Amino acid sequence: MTLADSAAWLAVMSLVGDVQLAVTTSLHIDFLRKPPLSNVLAEATVLKLGKALAVVDVFLLSEQTRAVVAKSSVTYSIPPRHSDAVPTTAS
Repeated sequence: MTLADSAAWLAVMSLVGDVQLAVTTSLHIDFLRKPPLSNVLAEATVLKLGKALAVVDVFLLSEQTRAVVAKSSVTYSIPPRHSDAVPTTAS
């Protein structure tokens, strides 16, 4: 699960830049099969990138067999940047 979350975070940050306080709001994972004793690779695809949320699909694959061993869907909350914030008027 850590690999899926890290891959999703990297995918989102590669598109929006270094945004402080971006956090995982949801992570669902389906474990499909037990991998052999080898490295596990992650392939992340950003499905939706909005102003406040990003949704990422992550496939975890056995490096040895290239079989998908788990599939994850991760949602990240992206806080507004200072330039995105709605200006307030002083009275």
